[in-house]
Amino acid sequence: MIDAAVEQKESRVVLSARGLVKEFAGFTAVNDVNLDIHHGRIHALIGPNGAGKTTVFNLLTKFLQPTRGRIELLGSDITRTPPAKVARMGLVRSFQISAVFPNLTVRENVKIALQRPSGLARQFWLPLSSLDRLDARADALIDELGLAGWRDHRAADLSYGRKRVLEIATTLALEPKVLLLDEPMAGMGQEDVAMVADIIRNVATERAVLMVEHNLSVVANICHQVTVLQRGEILAEGDYATVSADPRVRTAYMGNDA
Repeated sequence: MIDAAVEQKESRVVLSARGLVKEFAGFTAVNDVNLDIHHGRIHALIGPNGAGKTTVFNLLTKFLQPTRGRIELLGSDITRTPPAKVARMGLVRSFQISAVFPNLTVRENVKIALQRPSGLARQFWLPLSSLDRLDARADALIDELGLAGWRDHRAADLSYGRKRVLEIATTLALEPKVLLLDEPMAGMGQEDVAMVADIIRNVATERAVLMVEHNLSVVANICHQVTVLQRGEILAEGDYATVSADPRVRTAYMGNDA
């Protein structure tokens, strides 16, 4: 578990939400949610099914527009900014279902992702050899995330855990300032969970990470801050030790004997 005393030092807020509300035909899915996501920290969003976690994710990344409230990224108001522009500004998300090209190699997947920040994605008339300039950066990302041994393997041939690592590599290729991960450990065995947790911990040293995660052992071990949602509202906030000791959280999410 993270030592809260060691982690009290201030770090700058890079993504924030104030008074976030989302209503669907009279049903309030998210109600008055306030969040501050800090550079160099891992922030977990947890709660029972139907608590509003995915809706908050979709609001922050602009896949949904809030009914009310304000969202700021790196000091800029993005409340009404389209999702593609938000991604270019440095807010990048992954999805619960792995999204890689199965018949391409690990290196080819990363190079495709690298085309956007390099500007090559818009220069479609250039020969295929023009992508060679991306090899060094692709290999650096692959090495950083422990995929060097699978560099020339098809994504389809990777274990499920390594496919998720490859997905993280492709999101890092977009040079995010804030990385949102939607249940990154879903469906993994314990060995893969430990591997991906270590990678997320390392990734967060240079950017903010906000993750929805049901594996509470992972949340306890790598997350600096935890926000618990219930019925679209914030039930509790703090480090894991604080929220896990809250009787309301134990009843609503972890069970009375948690």
